[in-house]
Amino acid sequence: MVPIRKADSGDLGPTLTPARPRLRRPATSIYYSPLRYPGGKRKLANFLALVYRLNGLLDGEYAEVYAGGGAVALALLYGDYVRRIHLNDLDDGIYAFWVACRDRTDELCHLVRDAKLNVEEWERQRAIQMAGDADPLELAFSTLYLNRTNHSGIVRGGVIGGRQQTGNWRMDARFNTEDLTRRIERIGRWASRIEIHHSDGADFLSHVAEKLGRKALVFLDPPYYVKGQELYANFYEPADHERIAGSVRLLPVPWVVTYDDQPEVRALYAGCQTLTYEIAYGAGGRYRGREVAFFSDDLELPDIADPARFSSSQLARYLRTA
Repeated sequence: MVPIRKADSGDLGPTLTPARPRLRRPATSIYYSPLRYPGGKRKLANFLALVYRLNGLLDGEYAEVYAGGGAVALALLYGDYVRRIHLNDLDDGIYAFWVACRDRTDELCHLVRDAKLNVEEWERQRAIQMAGDADPLELAFSTLYLNRTNHSGIVRGGVIGGRQQTGNWRMDARFNTEDLTRRIERIGRWASRIEIHHSDGADFLSHVAEKLGRKALVFLDPPYYVKGQELYANFYEPADHERIAGSVRLLPVPWVVTYDDQPEVRALYAGCQTLTYEIAYGAGGRYRGREVAFFSDDLELPDIADPARFSSSQLARYLRTA
């Protein structure tokens, strides 16, 4: 059995084992989200599943204040660790995408199947993204299209392979039609357990997160303190990070915050339980960055030697003996 402690360091493996034998078994794929996301926290899924188990939060709710790709939320939902997830994102395109996955599943899948993977179409989808008044379904597909065809999934970034398509990789390298439609269809099947919000982070904390009740976990992965402007359409200034930290500390529900490991960030969450880990990012995971997670005082954390390699099989062994 994994002993419990109040703080340590690590990162997590991605594929979840069901919380209890009676619950449905999730798919074997480690990729649940149709979106690629800079600094995505997919590998935190196993660790957060264990946190749910250790803290008596099973069958509660899970909220992501900055949903992005929503990979952790989907993993916890598909593993039946939570009964409902809340995905919030201020970005218009990301919000439109999640709404389309949930409410217009067949239409979105039709667009994916008919997608033309060439630079001319990429230019058209980019224009939709920049227009500011696009039809919600068109905006949703544009977000997915650019996310899958651009470097590192950055919607407003450059196309893989360049406009001349002369690079080592072409723009279709990350656009697997069959796999993407499977992921979208699965989201649609779980629609009744997915809530989607379109709010500023601070507004979401005050209007939604505070009302979730004790059997819930609020997860925040704000824009990076450093280089956030390069990765996100909605980046934060230092005052914004400070405002969020103040709101988080007042939450009446358990919470987790993850960041790039910077002295300014540690100062904002001084006195909180902390955990450090490395995370891979970029194509093929060729870059590694150091991140830090902060936890509310009411959460018990597992004593794991290397949470970065905490696998689904290790999680399964713990759940069988707990």
